[in-house]
Amino acid sequence: MSSYPDDEFGLITRYFGNVGGSDEPLSDSPVISLGIGDDCAILRTPPGYEMCLSIDTLVSGVHFPETITPYNLGYRCLAVSLSDLAAMGAQPVAFTLALTLPDNNGEWLDAFSRGLSKLASEHCIRLVGGDTTKGPLTISVQVHGIVPEGQAIKRSGARPGDLICVSGALGDAGAALKYLHLESDIDTVSGNIRRFLSRYFSPQPRIELGCVLRGLATAAIDISDGLLADLNHILTSSGVGALLHEDKIPCSSELISECGSRSLSLALTAGDDYELCFCLPGSVYEHLRAEPWFASVSVIGVVSNESGIRIERKDGDKCVLSPDGYKHF
Repeated sequence: MSSYPDDEFGLITRYFGNVGGSDEPLSDSPVISLGIGDDCAILRTPPGYEMCLSIDTLVSGVHFPETITPYNLGYRCLAVSLSDLAAMGAQPVAFTLALTLPDNNGEWLDAFSRGLSKLASEHCIRLVGGDTTKGPLTISVQVHGIVPEGQAIKRSGARPGDLICVSGALGDAGAALKYLHLESDIDTVSGNIRRFLSRYFSPQPRIELGCVLRGLATAAIDISDGLLADLNHILTSSGVGALLHEDKIPCSSELISECGSRSLSLALTAGDDYELCFCLPGSVYEHLRAEPWFASVSVIGVVSNESGIRIERKDGDKCVLSPDGYKHF
């Protein structure tokens, strides 16, 4: 692409004017009254619903590698924010974008907006506003979702006896960190490495699962900083502890094959999986376990009265785990 707009408004119109758009006019949306292009977007909260908001800021070289392709960056920066809505059981409806750029390179912007729009279209949400400025590459995404009144899943409802569950397999994105330089060679690397890189660059926010868990899960969080760190947020908010079972922590066959004895540590402490960790009363679990969509869920432990996180090893011994994870400062 040899030419690109020189001013902020031309950039917004060309690359972001229809991200997540469809043939449906905004006037037909039950939530969006006014989208991108004015001083403010206008959103309606449908009767009987509440609005959930979450914002994430990603900095080049800190939250993503400086060499990341713009397409993958566009996809990933929206995915990590949508994961917060999934944890609350909220249905995404719109998002805003603040983009700080070293320059307004047209080829970069085109690929970034395509990655962003790919995931936005998958979840039928619209980009309704934002801001652009010049500086070190930094991206802030604020997502807006709706949830029936009183049904948002918080971190503070876990009770002793609840089962601790996670979706999917853990640790794959953490295993990818040593291979991020192979992003451009993803089609030629081994199947194991390809899985790790895909899990890192294209995380899948568990929106559908989160919505199903409304009114069923007593607490939930998305796994962004590592299972132990994020589970500890639930335990602290709820005033409880946890007993985990080593042999129940879900690791992919690719992770076990590639990382061997390191697999458990990655599954417990590595971030960027963006799976859900949630708590369920035992009676609810028995009702759900036969559901096809529940097949990817693993019960990894139980909520206890004793504070902190303990794990029962395969030999029956129990030990206390430190809830360390990714440190933001």
